[in-house]
Amino acid sequence: MKRYLPLIIAILLCSQALAQNISVKGTVADAATKEKLPGVTVLVKSTGQGTATDQNGRFTVSASPGDVLTFRYTGYKVQTITLNGQTTVDVELVSDISQLNEVVLVGTRSAGRVKLETPVPVDVVNVTKASSNTGRLDLTDILNYAAPSFNYNKQSGSDGADHVELGTLRGLGPDQTLVLIDGKRRHSTAFVSVFGTRGRGNSGVDLSSIPVSSIDRVEILRDGASAQYGSDAIAGVINIVLKKTVNQLTVNAGYSGYYDPAFNSRNALAMGQYPHGGAIDGNGFSLDANYGLPIGKNKGFINFSVDYDVNGKTFRQTHDTAFGNPKALPLNNVRRANGDGSASSISALFNSEIPLAGTKTTFYSFGGFSYKGSDDYAFTRNFSGSPGRFPTDANGELIPVSGIIFNTPDGDSYYNPIIQTHNTDLSLAVGFKGTIGKDVDWDISNTIGNNTFHFYGDKTFNASLGTGQTHFYDGGPQFLQNSTDLNFSKHYSTIFSGLNVGAGAEYRYERYMINAGEAGSYSNYNEDKATGSQGFPGYQPGDEVTAHRTVEGIYLDLEADVTSKWLVDFANRLEHYSDFGYNLSTKFASRYKVTDNFNIRGSLGTGYRAPSLQQINYSSSYTNVQGGVISEVKIAPNYSPITKAAGIPTLKQEKSKNAGLGFTFQPLKELTFTVDGYLIKVKDRVVLSGQFSADNTDLDPAFIAALNSLHVTQAQFFDNAANTTNKGLDVVIEYNKTVGDDRYRLLFAGNFQHMTIDQINYPPKLSATDQLRQTFLSDREQKFILASAPPEKLTLNPEYGHKKFTFGARVTYFGKIDLLGYGENFDGIHPVVPTDANPDVTVPDEYIYSGKFVHDAYISFKANKNVHFSIGCDNVFNVHPDLGAVIAAKGYAYNNEPGGPSDPVQMGNNGRRFFVRAGFTF
Repeated sequence: MKRYLPLIIAILLCSQALAQNISVKGTVADAATKEKLPGVTVLVKSTGQGTATDQNGRFTVSASPGDVLTFRYTGYKVQTITLNGQTTVDVELVSDISQLNEVVLVGTRSAGRVKLETPVPVDVVNVTKASSNTGRLDLTDILNYAAPSFNYNKQSGSDGADHVELGTLRGLGPDQTLVLIDGKRRHSTAFVSVFGTRGRGNSGVDLSSIPVSSIDRVEILRDGASAQYGSDAIAGVINIVLKKTVNQLTVNAGYSGYYDPAFNSRNALAMGQYPHGGAIDGNGFSLDANYGLPIGKNKGFINFSVDYDVNGKTFRQTHDTAFGNPKALPLNNVRRANGDGSASSISALFNSEIPLAGTKTTFYSFGGFSYKGSDDYAFTRNFSGSPGRFPTDANGELIPVSGIIFNTPDGDSYYNPIIQTHNTDLSLAVGFKGTIGKDVDWDISNTIGNNTFHFYGDKTFNASLGTGQTHFYDGGPQFLQNSTDLNFSKHYSTIFSGLNVGAGAEYRYERYMINAGEAGSYSNYNEDKATGSQGFPGYQPGDEVTAHRTVEGIYLDLEADVTSKWLVDFANRLEHYSDFGYNLSTKFASRYKVTDNFNIRGSLGTGYRAPSLQQINYSSSYTNVQGGVISEVKIAPNYSPITKAAGIPTLKQEKSKNAGLGFTFQPLKELTFTVDGYLIKVKDRVVLSGQFSADNTDLDPAFIAALNSLHVTQAQFFDNAANTTNKGLDVVIEYNKTVGDDRYRLLFAGNFQHMTIDQINYPPKLSATDQLRQTFLSDREQKFILASAPPEKLTLNPEYGHKKFTFGARVTYFGKIDLLGYGENFDGIHPVVPTDANPDVTVPDEYIYSGKFVHDAYISFKANKNVHFSIGCDNVFNVHPDLGAVIAAKGYAYNNEPGGPSDPVQMGNNGRRFFVRAGFTF
């Protein structure tokens, strides 16, 4: 009997405890609106067990009479209730505005989660605040200084890339980040980066086409999410959340200008050699407005936004041309008008929701228009070096053209062709959302977007035409995307501590077109002269294309609070592309609350990116004339006979494997830490190859025959050329504290990353020799892939506020980047250049851009609740990248992408910028 006594006592004690437990029922509602809240976590303190409220805000739990219940809900303050024997408890939760600002919608199919409790890292950027304290006015540039692993290079001397703002996440390509607006897929630009740019061969979403005044916040999901959202989400997702405010007019105006005495061409010693502006150039002006109106009696609204921006040109050269001066470079006759182009843009957007009276259904819609006209200098044409690109008379003498052709003090003549672009965006989303029965949420929508990109040549010539025409229409691409989506979501409060099931389907139609330019932009009328308009030759009729495809996809997303501490998310997505077939992606993510203020989170997944219609179908031709022989250079589309003869296979999807592991820690209410490591392996990245010449006898005879039969001298292609691995770590530390009239804020954001090219996938026909392999993907091109992000980017942003004033600084460190020039053979293959001291000695054509700190400072003043001002300076100490030249071989300076003193790197080349901004609220 004694041996069973402990068991009997335990059973009696348990029975007594069970007998003492009571069943507690109740409801949870919003304290202000009295609306019942579904999905509220109800936790019993003594057992650690709990439940969640149903769609009507009701709950039932078992607890002891003296137990304590804790109520937690995203966006509301935590509330605890001591039962004291009560069996019915009705609770009203008070909203927490600070927490509501941190609720994220991206990456979850449930009602949203506080960013510190998500299973994967999400940055939340308050765009209104971020834009008010800087002269950086477009969204891409703002995010570059606000998010740790978001990177952006302002391009210059790169044709159309100068006029499109494409950002990247975690060192991957611009087209490997998916952009959403209020959860709906945004269309990409029609433009493809093919000349002189980072992200070569990529398209992407041009964030500058979205008015900043329309944005409430930007959510940046820093984790692969193809299984949740589909193609393009290898690096992550950017979700732009639109404003919903009503009965409030906000107006913001700003001015900025660059004051750069160190590199402004106005101060160059080589007078008469460079065009320039004033002592302050790149002058920018912005004006935006936002206003919303209520609709009906059920919280319907329509919100309108409009932005207008103007930016002037900048002109940057080294001042001294003496070789002995370490800060000098020789005269730049490659690109005399080096700097950023000018642009003017207008964009407008509306956002609306209208609940249908007497139903559980809401109609919603948003859409917009943007137009951006840009004007940028191309590379210089010098009469001494290329007379065939100039209009001449019958004796070969230059025909002067006032305002276009200029004479230099040393007797040369030159002109700077101008590339103009007209970039137009249209978009519209309409949909209905609601609830079926008590707890099944549904959403059906259609989103259409179209981008048209037109090129023009201005103040230039088709030398074979003479001087009669100096402005040309060069044609351009167009891209349309239409997505129809159906989504369902149901929350089960009785399964685990809550289970959310999301499922849905998508049908997407895409169309890509290239339109030819006018005949004079690409034709030759005199075989002794260069063909087409100089600066940017027009698209030819042979380049024209109209391509379509359809995409069908289904997904299932299970998000379970297995316990009150353990969250698990499992997603799968199957998609079918009409042009390359099926793809299945999967993702597993989890978060565990070790304590109330310490979470561990991680993810594993697969992803993919379908080759874009732009990459499959892009075609461009331009003509060289040498010794009276006309030759054609062709970027051949994937289906071209030339491409097939070269052995380039049909493009296939890029596939990825990603893993993440990190933690969030909030030791104090005012202090938070997030640390997240990541590993991303991408197979078959689409890359634009180098140019293969028909004169190369190492090429396959069938390839040479195909080139000759189509009168093409050189050709290049898109191919699944490279496998890469990205490793990195993101760290974000934030402190916010208010003491009386004083406010303290400190934000540190850091990204540490390293990329390797693991394998180059040479086509068999293009791999026989080192020369062919290097032509396919040269050392120089590999450097550009690896330099899409610096190895370190660190930002420290302290702020102090007292009453109406706020004083702030921002220090950003961009790590070292290593690039290669074209070399003495101008082909980028094992590039070397001869030294100035001894032409028989060569050195690598390597440019090392060392790590640099950029310091910003600002002061803001809130005159009253309706008016605020800010004034400040970006890059206070006028820091520039190192010179892009080999110091021992300055004679080969400007052998880089932009033809300027340095390459475009993340910190920019324009130097110090002053700004002033004013905001009004009515």
